[in-house]
Amino acid sequence: MSAAPGNLPGMAAELDPAVEVRRSARRKRTVSAYREGDRTVVLIPARMSQAEEQRWVSRMLDKLAAQESRKVLGDDALARRAAELSAEYLGGRARPDVVRWVTNQNSRWGSCTPSERSIRLSHRLQGMPEYVVDYVLLHELAHLLEASHGPRFWALLAAYPQTERARGYLEGVAAAASLPHARSGD
Repeated sequence: MSAAPGNLPGMAAELDPAVEVRRSARRKRTVSAYREGDRTVVLIPARMSQAEEQRWVSRMLDKLAAQESRKVLGDDALARRAAELSAEYLGGRARPDVVRWVTNQNSRWGSCTPSERSIRLSHRLQGMPEYVVDYVLLHELAHLLEASHGPRFWALLAAYPQTERARGYLEGVAAAASLPHARSGD
């Protein structure tokens, strides 16, 4: 975690390097949070205890995620984004007939049926960073050109600079979902 000079690093932020907690002696009661590049910055009063900090960081992360999930692409915008990604990374060769969000895909992030030229993305991606949604969409577009996950498939994705980062993000989300959840008050 990086902390600005004079700021005390918070315990919650130490667990997640993508979260930076900034304490301020001038801040008396309010807590706020915002995205700064790849990080989330949470501003809290300096007097706040570690337990309060953890509670507020969690609350603010949930609040930001809820705000971002309201900015979700609709199916039409998703189809336009697919066309943009295909043009930029696949020479425009991947042309799906249908691209849409679905709510019945809980064990995978996306799916493609090449014979129907259809792509479906799990609603669980909604609210995730744009580069992650773009990666999953590009992954499914690549399946229109190469059905298997062989070397030719991965060569198609090599042009996308966020592939490894997005895959790591999704692996982290999947791992976090399988962790036992702490009871409230623990």
